[in-house]
Amino acid sequence: MKPAKAKKPAAKSAKRPAVMTGAAIPVLRWPPDEDRVEAIFERLSSVMPEPKTELDFSNLFTLVVAVALSAQATDISVNKATERLFKVADTPEKMLALGEEGLIPYIASIGLYRGKARNVIELSRIVLEQHGGEVPLNRADLQALPGVGRKTASVVLNELGIEAAIAVDTHVFRVSHRLGLANAGTPDKVEAQLFKVVPEDWLPKAHHWLILHGRYTCTARKPKCLSCIIADLCPSRAGLMALGETAG
Repeated sequence: MKPAKAKKPAAKSAKRPAVMTGAAIPVLRWPPDEDRVEAIFERLSSVMPEPKTELDFSNLFTLVVAVALSAQATDISVNKATERLFKVADTPEKMLALGEEGLIPYIASIGLYRGKARNVIELSRIVLEQHGGEVPLNRADLQALPGVGRKTASVVLNELGIEAAIAVDTHVFRVSHRLGLANAGTPDKVEAQLFKVVPEDWLPKAHHWLILHGRYTCTARKPKCLSCIIADLCPSRAGLMALGETAG
């Protein structure tokens, strides 16, 4: 009797990056055609000429706090919380006076609120003690603030027009891959790829265009390919439609 042949281990399927949800990300050839990239951003600019963050803020301090609170949370949930919060604490002094325990009830509806409360109070202290109460507007000092990493600093600097930056969140990651603007597996590498392929004239607003397009059109589970202004420029459209994950 012949010994049974050892079974070959099943091939491991390629893992989709954890930052992504919804339909699988295609791995496309990179870099993309320059004319196609130019056309993508030209069309996005035609429908969103002045894209802005959807987070509510009234000054530099509230902008930094709002962006820090938005990590792993929706802008809608953050705006609901900060609508009440910023009425009582819209400066580092007032936030510090509120204290961590006083802050928590305002942001308890936001994910990871305890850690965020601790960071917001500590960053308020640092802004007061080390920066004279003024939020620093350079990347190094911003990223040194508790709860303010590279992505948050990028969002703030880009929103204020100080530095063209592309913060790669879930939406930017997904849309960049579907459009073939990037094919890397981590947010930092995607950011580097985007800076290489996005035309310089479009860089200041590219961050917002990609986010808003991903939030309202190129959604994770049911992208609206049939009503997408750049559908004919998207190399992933046929695959997404074949999966039945598109909507009009």
